[in-house]
Amino acid sequence: MPRSTANRAAVPGGPRGGGPTVALVDGVPLFREGLSALILRTPGLRWLGATDTPQGAVQFTERYRPDLALIDSGLDPRSHLSATLAAAHPELVVVVLVRDAHRTTQYVATAIAAGVHGVIPRTVEPPQLVEAIRAALETRRYVDPALAKTVAPPRGRLAVVRDGDRQPLSRREFQVLALIADGLENQAIAKILYVSVETVRTHVKSILRKLGARDRTHAVAVAFKTGVLVAQQVSRSTGSAG
Repeated sequence: MPRSTANRAAVPGGPRGGGPTVALVDGVPLFREGLSALILRTPGLRWLGATDTPQGAVQFTERYRPDLALIDSGLDPRSHLSATLAAAHPELVVVVLVRDAHRTTQYVATAIAAGVHGVIPRTVEPPQLVEAIRAALETRRYVDPALAKTVAPPRGRLAVVRDGDRQPLSRREFQVLALIADGLENQAIAKILYVSVETVRTHVKSILRKLGARDRTHAVAVAFKTGVLVAQQVSRSTGSAG
């Protein structure tokens, strides 16, 4: 495993006894050391180890089976790693540490659509990070208040177009629309959402009809104009999300 801290992984009967295990995927050595120190001194949590590459993360998770994995958004800009881990390990709680450049509607929506259970700013204070880890482990859903504004529809609600004459988008349609706005084609969207390309096409047709749009580009423009998609920080970070 490339430059990982697997040698520090906890094992059954390890020094901290019972409790959920935490792993980290992050490319910054100082951040890995700081996070390990935080978890090691937190009662009820066990530090399992860290790795600094997506490939290492897949191998690490397969071998050590953590209860929760924290992933630096800089190493998962398209949420492909998150989607892979969530699909391969349904019991795993995946939490993304979101960099400032990724604090956008597109990134957060893509991450949630990929199966991420929690999103937290990477700059969050240690007590809030521990709180978020505990909440994600307990409820399998956590959105930090600082990122809540970037998530258009809360879980279980509809994304409502502000023009009262139009039908609301379903949660899945909103996810597809956000991915379209992120520049993804139908095949890539289908892969992220684990549906068929034909299903994506059906959603796109429904989105166009509900928004009264001519095509995909027009649909995104209408979505921003009507407030379905929030334009906060999009222009600044679109290029860095890839």
